[in-house]
This record gives sequence, structure tokens and C-alpha cells, in this order.
Amino acid sequence: MKTKVFAHRGAMGDYPENTLLAFKKALDAGCDGLEIDVHLSRDGEVVVIHDEDIARTTDGEGAVRDMTLESLRKVSAGVTFSDYKYYDREVWKREKIPALNEVLALSEAYNVELNIELKTDVIQYEGIERRVFDIVEAYGCQEKAIYSSFNLSSLARMKMIHPDARLAWLTKKVPERPEDFMEDHSLEALHISWKAILEQPERISGIGERIRAWTVNDWETAAHLIGHGVGTLVTDYPKEMKEILWNVEK
Repeated sequence: MKTKVFAHRGAMGDYPENTLLAFKKALDAGCDGLEIDVHLSRDGEVVVIHDEDIARTTDGEGAVRDMTLESLRKVSAGVTFSDYKYYDREVWKREKIPALNEVLALSEAYNVELNIELKTDVIQYEGIERRVFDIVEAYGCQEKAIYSSFNLSSLARMKMIHPDARLAWLTKKVPERPEDFMEDHSLEALHISWKAILEQPERISGIGERIRAWTVNDWETAAHLIGHGVGTLVTDYPKEMKEILWNVEK
């Protein structure tokens, strides 16, 4: 079994997270999937950003849900990452908070899976599941899309909208009986912290292909996880991880 590499918020270890630049770098590095965080703006647009507030990752401030897409697009999503080794102020300052449709359009030419994380564990964005699904459907990405969340209720709503949806629960702990848990909640996979997996690796025995471990940024950790059968590694450094795996698994 070839180990898959999912790019966490794009190639966020080297480029500004959740930007088109970071996603493009990950795609060009040959990643097997993109991990994309989504929220709803005040005017109901699905936007790609990790936090509920824009202050950490942009030069603006305010809650995503209180801002329109137009106002969100006025801030730079790249200029604050000046400590990164590839920082280019003139280029990075032009990076904006993307809308989900822009990321899907960027990925159309690539054979990758799209892990769309519904950021509904803090704020219950009314209707976000339907809005996300409609965009995915419009781009013909239903088979590529994986919907993940820490919020099981959000995943259940997505299942009601699209019975064949690929669902994954994000968790910091390995369920006691993970296969039963996935069956009970109609889940394709579990997205589990790598630390939790390595604390109780016996719990994923035989189901590693249904486990995606986050966030794996060094080879020693990756090797342990692969040894326990984990099928997908979510990483901030997709280029480096793909190169390591290529050399090991060729």
C-alpha cells in the first residue's frame, strides 16, 4: 500500500497557509490531497481560512462571520508570514483569503483528493454544509471530496444532504472501537492526531488504510505511523514528505 500525503492548509510549512500560493505549491509537489479549512462569511460565502478570526493570518482583524467576502478580500493573507524562508513581500502581500470555489478551480487539473474541513466546532454556521456541497457539486468534485470536522453533527447534516458523502471525524483520541465507531456514524475514515495513534497503535490494527494522521512533519514519526499501517499522512511539508516516501517505497 502506497502511503498518501495530504497537504495541511497547502504547503503551510513554507508558504502562507490556506492561500492559493500554498495550495499551488502543494499541488506542484505531487501531493495526493489538499486539506482545506472553510468558514462562512457574513454574506454566506464559503471562504478558506483556519481561524474564526482573521487576525493571526492576515494584516486585518475581525471575525469571519461578521465580514463580507468583499471586506475579507481587502486584507493580505500573506504579508504577515515574513519570517518564512521563501518570503517575498511583493508577491505574498497580494495573497488573499480564497473562496472555496477558487481552490477547487485551482485543483481541477490535478488528480488529488479534497479534504474539506468544516470549521463548525466553535461556531455553528447555519447552512454551511449545503453551501459547501453545492460548490463541490458545481465543480464536479463529489468523488474527490472528503468532508471532515470535529463536529459529528455537522457530518451528519452533510450525510443527509448527500448520502454518498465521504465523511471523516477529526479527533485527538483514538476511539475505543474505531471500526464500530465509523460504522455507527457512517464514516469513511478517522483523522487522528499522530500522538494519539502512537499512544494506542493497537486500536487501529487492521484498519490503517482508513486512518489519516495529523500533523506529521518529521520522518521518524512518519516511519512509526507507516509501520502501524496508517494510510495517509497530513503534513505541513508535502514536497519533503513525498520525496522521502518516494525514496523509501520505490
